Amino acid sequence: MKKLIVLLFSLTISMNQLFAQDGKKLPSINVTNMAGEKVDISKLTGNGKIVIVDFWATWCIPCKKELNNISEMYPEWKTKYNVEFIAVSIDDSKNTAKVKTTVDGSGWGYTIMLDPNQDLMHALNFQAPPYTLVIDQTGNIVETHTGYVDGDEFLLEEKIKELAGK
Repeated sequence: MKKLIVLLFSLTISMNQLFAQDGKKLPSINVTNMAGEKVDISKLTGNGKIVIVDFWATWCIPCKKELNNISEMYPEWKTKYNVEFIAVSIDDSKNTAKVKTTVDGSGWGYTIMLDPNQDLMHALNFQAPPYTLVIDQTGNIVETHTGYVDGDEFLLEEKIKELAGK
Protein backbone atom coordinates (compact mmCIF):
# COMPACT_ATOMS: atom_id res chain seq x y z
CA MET A 1 0.00 0.00 0.00
CA LYS A 2 2.83 2.37 0.87
CA LYS A 3 4.43 1.78 -2.56
CA LEU A 4 1.12 2.54 -4.26
CA ILE A 5 0.80 5.85 -2.40
CA VAL A 6 4.37 6.81 -3.31
CA LEU A 7 3.71 5.88 -6.95
CA LEU A 8 0.50 7.93 -7.09
CA PHE A 9 2.24 10.89 -5.46
CA SER A 10 5.10 10.67 -7.96
CA LEU A 11 2.68 10.48 -10.89
CA THR A 12 0.78 13.51 -9.58
CA ILE A 13 3.97 15.54 -9.34
CA SER A 14 5.09 14.39 -12.80
CA MET A 15 1.74 15.32 -14.35
CA ASN A 16 1.83 18.71 -12.63
CA GLN A 17 5.29 19.32 -14.04
CA LEU A 18 4.17 18.18 -17.48
CA PHE A 19 1.32 20.67 -17.60
CA ALA A 20 2.93 23.45 -15.56
CA GLN A 21 4.58 25.02 -18.61
CA ASP A 22 1.91 24.15 -21.18
CA GLY A 23 0.91 27.19 -23.22
CA LYS A 24 3.41 29.52 -21.57
CA LYS A 25 6.28 31.33 -23.23
CA LEU A 26 9.95 31.20 -22.33
CA PRO A 27 10.83 33.93 -19.84
CA SER A 28 12.95 36.86 -20.97
CA ILE A 29 16.25 35.73 -19.46
CA ASN A 30 19.74 36.23 -20.79
CA VAL A 31 21.86 33.18 -21.52
CA THR A 32 25.29 33.22 -23.12
CA ASN A 33 26.24 31.83 -26.51
CA MET A 34 29.54 30.06 -27.13
CA ALA A 35 31.11 33.35 -28.25
CA GLY A 36 30.38 34.83 -24.81
CA GLU A 37 27.55 37.11 -26.00
CA LYS A 38 24.38 37.57 -23.95
CA VAL A 39 21.21 36.44 -25.70
CA ASP A 40 17.60 36.80 -24.52
CA ILE A 41 16.38 33.20 -24.83
CA SER A 42 12.78 34.30 -25.42
CA LYS A 43 13.84 36.04 -28.65
CA LEU A 44 14.85 32.66 -30.14
CA THR A 45 11.25 31.41 -30.27
CA GLY A 46 8.02 32.45 -31.94
CA ASN A 47 9.71 32.92 -35.30
CA GLY A 48 7.65 30.35 -37.20
CA LYS A 49 9.94 27.44 -36.29
CA ILE A 50 9.36 24.61 -33.88
CA VAL A 51 12.01 25.07 -31.19
CA ILE A 52 13.34 22.37 -28.92
CA VAL A 53 15.20 23.63 -25.85
CA ASP A 54 17.14 20.89 -24.13
CA PHE A 55 18.94 21.44 -20.82
CA TRP A 56 22.07 19.40 -20.22
CA ALA A 57 25.36 19.34 -18.30
CA THR A 58 28.80 17.90 -18.98
CA TRP A 59 28.53 15.65 -15.91
CA CYS A 60 25.13 14.26 -17.01
CA ILE A 61 25.59 10.97 -18.89
CA PRO A 62 21.92 10.64 -19.96
CA CYS A 63 22.07 14.24 -21.26
CA LYS A 64 25.01 13.55 -23.53
CA LYS A 65 23.50 10.27 -24.70
CA GLU A 66 20.26 12.09 -25.58
CA LEU A 67 22.10 14.85 -27.45
CA ASN A 68 24.19 12.30 -29.34
CA ASN A 69 21.13 10.28 -30.36
CA ILE A 70 19.14 13.35 -31.43
CA SER A 71 22.16 14.61 -33.36
CA GLU A 72 21.69 11.80 -35.85
CA MET A 73 18.07 12.83 -36.48
CA TYR A 74 18.41 16.60 -36.26
CA PRO A 75 19.50 17.37 -39.85
CA GLU A 76 16.33 15.72 -41.15
CA TRP A 77 14.19 17.51 -38.54
CA LYS A 78 15.61 20.86 -39.61
CA THR A 79 14.71 20.40 -43.26
CA LYS A 80 11.55 18.31 -42.95
CA TYR A 81 9.87 20.03 -39.98
CA ASN A 82 11.58 23.45 -39.71
CA VAL A 83 13.00 22.68 -36.26
CA GLU A 84 15.59 24.67 -34.31
CA PHE A 85 17.35 22.77 -31.51
CA ILE A 86 18.94 24.73 -28.66
CA ALA A 87 21.04 22.85 -26.11
CA VAL A 88 21.41 24.88 -22.90
CA SER A 89 24.24 23.86 -20.59
CA ILE A 90 23.60 24.41 -16.89
CA ASP A 91 27.26 23.86 -16.00
CA ASP A 92 28.61 26.61 -13.75
CA SER A 93 31.13 29.17 -14.99
CA LYS A 94 34.07 27.05 -13.72
CA ASN A 95 33.12 24.35 -16.21
CA THR A 96 32.62 26.47 -19.32
CA ALA A 97 35.83 25.06 -20.79
CA LYS A 98 34.43 21.53 -20.34
CA VAL A 99 31.29 22.59 -22.21
CA LYS A 100 33.34 23.86 -25.13
CA THR A 101 35.46 20.70 -25.18
CA THR A 102 32.38 18.46 -25.04
CA VAL A 103 30.62 20.40 -27.80
CA ASP A 104 33.72 20.54 -30.01
CA GLY A 105 34.23 16.79 -29.70
CA SER A 106 30.59 15.86 -30.24
CA GLY A 107 29.84 17.10 -33.74
CA TRP A 108 26.46 18.41 -32.56
CA GLY A 109 24.89 20.83 -35.03
CA TYR A 110 22.87 22.55 -32.31
CA THR A 111 22.81 26.10 -31.10
CA ILE A 112 24.61 25.88 -27.76
CA MET A 113 23.79 28.27 -24.93
CA LEU A 114 25.16 28.55 -21.41
CA ASP A 115 23.11 29.16 -18.25
CA PRO A 116 25.98 29.17 -15.72
CA ASN A 117 23.98 30.79 -12.89
CA GLN A 118 21.01 28.55 -13.71
CA ASP A 119 18.72 31.57 -13.95
CA LEU A 120 16.68 30.03 -16.76
CA MET A 121 16.60 26.67 -15.02
CA HIS A 122 15.21 28.27 -11.85
CA ALA A 123 12.68 30.35 -13.79
CA LEU A 124 11.36 27.18 -15.43
CA ASN A 125 11.32 25.45 -12.05
CA PHE A 126 12.88 22.09 -12.84
CA GLN A 127 15.33 20.16 -10.71
CA ALA A 128 17.88 18.47 -12.95
CA PRO A 129 18.75 17.74 -16.55
CA PRO A 130 18.00 16.40 -18.98
CA TYR A 131 14.92 18.58 -19.29
CA THR A 132 13.35 19.25 -22.67
CA LEU A 133 10.87 21.89 -23.81
CA VAL A 134 8.94 21.70 -27.07
CA ILE A 135 7.92 25.16 -28.26
CA ASP A 136 5.48 25.66 -31.09
CA GLN A 137 5.84 28.03 -34.03
CA THR A 138 4.21 30.91 -32.11
CA GLY A 139 6.48 30.55 -29.08
CA ASN A 140 4.20 28.58 -26.73
CA ILE A 141 5.67 25.82 -24.61
CA VAL A 142 3.48 22.87 -25.58
CA GLU A 143 5.32 20.02 -23.90
CA THR A 144 7.98 19.34 -21.30
CA HIS A 145 9.90 16.17 -20.62
CA THR A 146 12.19 15.24 -17.75
CA GLY A 147 14.89 12.59 -18.05
CA TYR A 148 16.01 10.45 -20.94
CA VAL A 149 15.77 6.80 -21.91
CA ASP A 150 16.71 5.31 -25.26
CA GLY A 151 13.91 5.93 -27.72
CA ASP A 152 12.69 9.23 -26.25
CA GLU A 153 13.95 10.91 -29.42
CA PHE A 154 11.29 9.03 -31.41
CA LEU A 155 8.56 10.31 -29.08
CA LEU A 156 9.98 13.80 -29.53
CA GLU A 157 9.83 13.38 -33.29
CA GLU A 158 6.17 12.36 -33.06
CA LYS A 159 5.40 15.61 -31.21
CA ILE A 160 7.38 17.57 -33.80
CA LYS A 161 5.42 15.88 -36.64
CA GLU A 162 2.17 16.76 -34.92
CA LEU A 163 3.18 20.42 -34.59
CA ALA A 164 4.37 20.53 -38.19
CA GLY A 165 1.09 19.03 -39.37
CA LYS A 166 2.78 16.02 -40.98
